[in-house]
Amino acid sequence: MQRIVIDEPYEFVPPSRQTLLSTLFKPWLPGIIRKRYGIVEYRYSGIEALKQSLADGDGIILCPNHSRDSDPMLMGMVCREARCHIYSMASWHVFKQNWLESTIARMLGGFSVYREGNDREALSTAVQIVADAERPLVLFPEGVISRSNDRLLGLMDGVSFIARSAAKQREKNGRGGQIKILPLILRYELLSTVEECVGETLDRLEQQTFWKTHPHLPIIDRIRQLARAQLAGREVEILGDSRSGPMRPRIESLMDAALHTHEERWLGGRKLGDKIQRVKDLRIAIVRELLNEELSEEDRSERWRALADCYYAQGMSLYPQDYLKDGVRGPVTPERIAETVHRLEEDMTDSITMHPQWRVHFIFGEPIPVQAGRRPRGEDPVLTNLRAQMLQLLGVEDWWPHEDVWEATAEDGTEAV
Repeated sequence: MQRIVIDEPYEFVPPSRQTLLSTLFKPWLPGIIRKRYGIVEYRYSGIEALKQSLADGDGIILCPNHSRDSDPMLMGMVCREARCHIYSMASWHVFKQNWLESTIARMLGGFSVYREGNDREALSTAVQIVADAERPLVLFPEGVISRSNDRLLGLMDGVSFIARSAAKQREKNGRGGQIKILPLILRYELLSTVEECVGETLDRLEQQTFWKTHPHLPIIDRIRQLARAQLAGREVEILGDSRSGPMRPRIESLMDAALHTHEERWLGGRKLGDKIQRVKDLRIAIVRELLNEELSEEDRSERWRALADCYYAQGMSLYPQDYLKDGVRGPVTPERIAETVHRLEEDMTDSITMHPQWRVHFIFGEPIPVQAGRRPRGEDPVLTNLRAQMLQLLGVEDWWPHEDVWEATAEDGTEAV
């Protein structure tokens, strides 16, 4: 389990206001991204919308989709192209782990937000940045990495809250200009062949799981076999033994089993609905207790085991239904195959070794002006507009609800990832 939770008192990491280091760093950024993530080419469409808003002195919230862990660093490439600097809100754990990413995050204007609590300092900083139009503020509205370039998760209402609060503050200060949310899609396009980018990884995962490789099988069959093995292993770990039957009901049962016991323990009862929100609620409650220095080692271990279950449940929820079934949700592209193997490797080994060559297409949407005032009851028109634009820019329909899972039974009775 990757350490995305820090069991120590939170300390706000403020943004660095300097621009010299950021300016000096930009020429080195493409090489670092190439070496770390395999991204070698870039395209930009509609970036004039960002440049115009910068020229107009607007307060800008830049909202990209979040399908890869490379996304935050790619915001530096936007800075290079638009000749600007940015601020970005990043989870606190980013500043507590890898020194390189922490340093780069700060150099590119990153500041922390505490996901396990109400971080008023981060919100106040974000609102002030946007109200003053100091720099564009990058917020990833999905809140988590989806691992799917053809899917958009639910959007957090914090985006519209910050925008409306900034508009109110700007209005109060008598400043001109507007507050605008600018949709941005990062579309990853595979430049390597599927065989080149997943073959060795599938061999290694099969050796780890089955003791031998299956190069004679079609790639998608190999992926399904590994998915079934992973599910069986999780069932043994959480339920005590593996189950049989169609995959989707098993995964739903497993996710609920991983969460219900802990929801009864820490939230007072079982919950339903969106898995990622349920995981977030549990994490907040459990981490709050982890900060108690009087906890025994046994009690601390119990809470870390609960957090591991939450991590597994969230990971399982990020495999979209029918993602590798041709024609059901669009064509099965090489990118989808690579993404799925990418997810399997990370979930099974907590590491990512496959780095094929990618091109990233930055696609900017139309700015969404936001006025001061309270959010209306019911559906938020700002988030509705943002989501509609992001789906259109992605070129997909709203196929997969946030809580969908990785595999389902097809109409012909077979199982489709």
